[in-house]
Amino acid sequence: MNNKYEAVIGLEVHAQLLTDTKIFCGCSTKFGNPPNTNVCPVCLGHPGVLPVMNKKVVEYSVLMGLATNCAINKKSVFARKNYFYPDLPKGYQISQYEEPICEHGYIDVVKSDGSAKRIGITRIHMEEDAGKSIHDRGGETLVDVNRCGTPLIEIVSEPDIRTAEEAYLYLTKIKQVLTYLGICDGNMEEGSLRCDANISIRPFGQKELGTKTEVKNMNSFRNVERAIDFEIARQIEIVEDGGIITQQTLLWNADLNEAMPMRSKEGAHDYRYFLDPDLLPIIITDSWKNEILKSLPELADARKERFINNYKLPLYDADLLTSEKPLADYYEEVLTVTNDYKSASNWVMGDILKYINDEKISPKDFPISPKNLGKLIELINNNTISGKIAKDVFPEMLKDNSDPELIVKEKNLVQITDTSAIEGIIEKILNENEGQIKEYLSGKEKVLGFFVGQIMKESKGKANPGIVNELLKKKLEERRD
Repeated sequence: MNNKYEAVIGLEVHAQLLTDTKIFCGCSTKFGNPPNTNVCPVCLGHPGVLPVMNKKVVEYSVLMGLATNCAINKKSVFARKNYFYPDLPKGYQISQYEEPICEHGYIDVVKSDGSAKRIGITRIHMEEDAGKSIHDRGGETLVDVNRCGTPLIEIVSEPDIRTAEEAYLYLTKIKQVLTYLGICDGNMEEGSLRCDANISIRPFGQKELGTKTEVKNMNSFRNVERAIDFEIARQIEIVEDGGIITQQTLLWNADLNEAMPMRSKEGAHDYRYFLDPDLLPIIITDSWKNEILKSLPELADARKERFINNYKLPLYDADLLTSEKPLADYYEEVLTVTNDYKSASNWVMGDILKYINDEKISPKDFPISPKNLGKLIELINNNTISGKIAKDVFPEMLKDNSDPELIVKEKNLVQITDTSAIEGIIEKILNENEGQIKEYLSGKEKVLGFFVGQIMKESKGKANPGIVNELLKKKLEERRD
């Protein structure tokens, strides 16, 4: 049935901006404070109070617009979006409607089959967040208004997305841009990044859009994928059975892996938008825009290309290393100590990422400093220790970020490069394994690996592998004679 229909998907992403204070007052935006403590008369909507615009919110919004190829409107205005809900004390939300700050942008994603897809961005606008209703306390509903007035940008995509995979890639790219800019931490679990999906289906070849539904309450990118796949299948089943799609809002239930109806979906007219009389228009002058442009950092795509060109890394390495800014930063700090770009990449992508993923921490919290990892790589490269010994030093470094040079010295792990000492070990192993010597001399060269393993074991991993291989082959050939 999927061959008969195509999905048309648009995403609305709400990103909480990393400002210290709220959008229209001086209250803290810190997450995790006791309920109803980050509040004042302004964000509580007391009569007679006036909002004052947070300049940093405007600058962060423009940064996101520039990073996503948007046109930055010289004039944008705020509107009141009117609706009643217990966690909205004012009875309206200050947002932008007809004249947003950014419009007509796009981002490019690369799908699993290697093809590129450009996804348009309709608009980016500023708004304040509402509070939070807590429904899981028995028969009561509690309201925490700490979040009221927290600055958000809403990023609205064009209906260019056709599959759950494309939606996942788009969200991943949006989060990557936000975090590279340093304007949002992208934490879906804490609610600082939220996504709603508008989904409809239509027969292939039809230009007219079908009736759309909106799916909310998705707290991870994978849940967004699952929810979209579920809703597409649900709509196809209804249409195939001769039914009609109802425009409604659904809540995603991750435990049951299904979306459940919440309410009929509102249209813009339901919110009775009108200009906010307490806020002046936002005017972005050319000089202000250029000043913001100067603070635009190197983004992931540009950094990936630089890693490929400057460090000669494979595409896979560069893509993974630049996926998160802290990981890319860590890698480049390692390179201030060593110029072995590939070894540094292997360590970061291997042992370090494994630890980060196992411990569920950010690369910023990884216990080994980039400087010390660079030192460890250099100890291998200058033949002070072998790669095998380095794998033993690494766990010691994890304990307290110890200098690898001190660990090697204290534990007497310096690599044996004295040829006479290595020759003695080789002779001992050969004398104990006459049968394996005959196998090697009869043409079974795989036995060489057995001998190397035994020699490394006897030397407690300290023998230089290159010297071992060279001398071992020489000694074996001598036995042939």
